[in-house]
Amino acid sequence: MAKKVAVIGAGVSGLSSIKCCLDENLEPTCFERTSDFGGLWKFADTSEDGMTRVYRSLVTNVCKEMSCYSDFPFREDYPNFMSHEKFWDYLREFAEHFGLLRYIRFKTTVLSVTKRPDFSETGQWDVVTETEGKRDRAVFDAVMVCTGQFLSPHLPLESFPGIHKFKGQILHSQEYRIPDAFRGKRILVVGLGNTGGDIAVELSEIAAQVFLSTRTGTWVLSRSSPGGYPFNMIQTRWLNFLVRVLPSRFINWTHERKMNKILNHENYGLSIAKGKKPKFIVNDELPTCILCGKVTMKTSVKDFTESSVIFEDGTTEANIDVVIFTTGYEFSFPFFEEPLKSLCTKKIILYKRVFPPNLERATLAIIGLISLNGSILVGTEFQARWATRVFKGLCSIPPSQKLMAEATKTEQLIKRGVIKDTSQDKLDFITYMDELTQCIGAKPSIPLLFIKDPRLAWEVFFGPCTPYQYRLVGPGRWDG
Repeated sequence: MAKKVAVIGAGVSGLSSIKCCLDENLEPTCFERTSDFGGLWKFADTSEDGMTRVYRSLVTNVCKEMSCYSDFPFREDYPNFMSHEKFWDYLREFAEHFGLLRYIRFKTTVLSVTKRPDFSETGQWDVVTETEGKRDRAVFDAVMVCTGQFLSPHLPLESFPGIHKFKGQILHSQEYRIPDAFRGKRILVVGLGNTGGDIAVELSEIAAQVFLSTRTGTWVLSRSSPGGYPFNMIQTRWLNFLVRVLPSRFINWTHERKMNKILNHENYGLSIAKGKKPKFIVNDELPTCILCGKVTMKTSVKDFTESSVIFEDGTTEANIDVVIFTTGYEFSFPFFEEPLKSLCTKKIILYKRVFPPNLERATLAIIGLISLNGSILVGTEFQARWATRVFKGLCSIPPSQKLMAEATKTEQLIKRGVIKDTSQDKLDFITYMDELTQCIGAKPSIPLLFIKDPRLAWEVFFGPCTPYQYRLVGPGRWDG
């Protein structure tokens, strides 16, 4: 009899998980609290439902060839970078092509996920759900949590002195959908990530003035590379190899020089603050908006008054109407009991960012709780491909005693300052994909490929590291 798997959430991670369950002849049941699939990619005009959604003007920042499911390419007529509507259409096509929708129970909230009394022998879970006021309980052989990392806004108002004196409008980017309500206003955007840059650029078209505050600065990338190809397409195994073997100081110096040759970041108020870790955003229009005076870069906020903002560099901006915080999100697992609830929020101790270390049976997987310098969609697919094969017994992970010992040691080293907490850092896309696919035998062997098919090996090593590479060998490989 097929093992029953509960999948919590029908966003990108959930669709990946349902598909991978079916590939391994498992029996998935997906619980989605809203009335549609797609998660944050399903646009809504308002934020009244409390769900995190894309804003109307959003355009993807990873090109289509690098952000598709490995066995379901985008249609040829889709643009390289697309609006959220186009991306959601792709998810719909994927779900319909593989018949995933019939496994989703919409308007169903998961209330609790608890280990059964015989968990140490069976690895089974009790899952309690609620659908339009009616509760249900079911037993599952495994659980895949696909709720993502954008559940609730991170709004650290206590870190901003005087914010409670401010008389203007305060909101988090989660509430932002369209710019119309901000016409003619003086707006401060706090936080310079991809969202902060996008919102500042869009508002600059209709606002009286936009100020963009950053503590760290950032490197600004364009969607196109110097040769005109999408910039993600230069993400190759060859460059990844160089980054790993060359000294990091040389790599950083080379990259800094290259970025400043394209755009002198210091002149634009974007340079990385001293002592801060370099980060990157993708924005084609921000430099032009700064150049035209539509967006004014500011340092971090020092204090608020009733209508003004004082910045760390001593400057003050008066008559601010709106403050938009683009300060990220928090995630949680309210349906778990302690200590599992707390353990799952610590990304760095999850085994390969997927499996909690404290379970006697590896029947719980956290899918999509990752940050990558590449496509999250692709990451969720490979996490799910590996997790479902672990559930089926085709792959194994170390015993919980060993994983807990390693997790405890890691936490102690971080506390003592011996190693850095990298849980908030973006993982290297190629390295992480190789790590996951090696577990299932889907990582291509470059030396072997050079013997069998030198031309293909050349493309795999020196060409873009597309998801399709992981269908050359192993389970689910393409014929031919």
